[in-house]
Parts: sequence; C-alpha cells; structure tokens
Amino acid sequence: MVRWFWQRRSAGERTMTLRSRGDFGDAVRVDFEELAPDADTFLGQAAYLQLGFFETLSELIAATPELEDKEALSRAAGAALTKHEELVALIRERGDDPTALMLPFREPLDDFRRETHGVRPQETMLSVHITAGMLDDFYLALASSYGDTGRRVARILGVDSDREAIVDLIHAAIDGDVEMKSLLAMWGRRLVGDTLLIARAALRPRQLDLADEEKVEPVFTELMSAHSRRMDAMGLAA
Repeated sequence: MVRWFWQRRSAGERTMTLRSRGDFGDAVRVDFEELAPDADTFLGQAAYLQLGFFETLSELIAATPELEDKEALSRAAGAALTKHEELVALIRERGDDPTALMLPFREPLDDFRRETHGVRPQETMLSVHITAGMLDDFYLALASSYGDTGRRVARILGVDSDREAIVDLIHAAIDGDVEMKSLLAMWGRRLVGDTLLIARAALRPRQLDLADEEKVEPVFTELMSAHSRRMDAMGLAA
C-alpha cells in the first residue's frame, strides 16, 4: 500500500510557482505523460467538472438574497459555463459525443460535489474557489500530454475564471467574525484531501507504485503550494 506524499509531510513545506498556467517543465512533463489518461477520458472529465462548477454556482445564486452578490456569483458561473461549452465544442470537433464522454464521470464527480457542498453558503463558495482552482491547475498540467488538443484545452482553462468576487464575498463574511474565519479555514483544509483524490483518480487507472508516486509528486506539490497561496490571499490558514 503506497503512502501518498501528503500523508508524510505537512502541506506548504515547499514553495513553488505555477509556471505559465500548468507548464511544469520538460522533465516533469515527460514523466507525467506515462500516467496521463487517454484523451477521451481527459476531455470528458474536464468538461463535466466545469459543468459541475456552473451548477453549484447557479445553486448559490438562487439561494443568495442580495442582488449585488447574485451578480458577482453569476460572473463566476458564466466563466465555468463558457469553459464547459468550449470543451464540449472541442470534443465535437474531434468527432466524439460529449454526453458519452462525460457520462462515466457523472456519478463520481457528482459525489465529489455533494461531499464538498457546505452547510453554509460561504463554505460552498470556498469549495468552488478552492476545488476549481486546484483542478483547473491539475488539468492544465495534464494538458501538456495531448499535443494540439492539450494546447487548446490549456487555452480554455487558462482564461480568467472570474472568481475574484467570491474572494471578496468570503472576505466580507470573515471580516470581524473570528468564528466564521476559523470555520472556513478548517473547511478549506478539509477540501484538500477530497480534491487530491479526484485528481489522483483522473490518472491512468492502475495501482501506482513508489516510482509512479515520485513522478506525480512535483505536480501535486505545486497544487498544494497554489492552494496555500489562495487561502493566504483570503486571510485563511491553509
């Protein structure tokens, strides 16, 4: 049984900077290709994830009373929907059926959304910001394995996600509220494990050995470092 690196070391131990929205360097790219899933799996998962982010944000919009906050959330929802639609268009251009490619991932990714849906709206907002950020970065890292298709996916996912308004809403929620700040910091830490499991499950389906773990460790370490920076930017401890 392989013990994953995040079980052995504390998060944020190394500080690395994401290069060019997912460019992790040639050495990592070559090793990572061996574990990347086939292109249909990659595209189906990526497209359904964006649809899930849109759905969660739409639910938040419906439950939010203030018009200004609704409008802020709608920008993030619109960005996720645009990414989904562009990924679907790419799938169709390749001659595939988007529904058929996404369907195998509906159940596990819907389960993931339910597991990361908070009791409070602020928790769910944080869930979208953190999980979408980590998984966009992860799929950008994977994209380098798919030639021109991967470059097109990287351009789609690299577009601004308009989640700055979510950060502002979280700042407003924790300003002067020590209990809410502590609660969201704890919630953010909990999200990491669930999100890394989704990323790991996206890799080529096989039992990863220690050599495989060493290949993917730099990528996951990058994800953890970027997560810490997102949490720090909101004034929350990662």
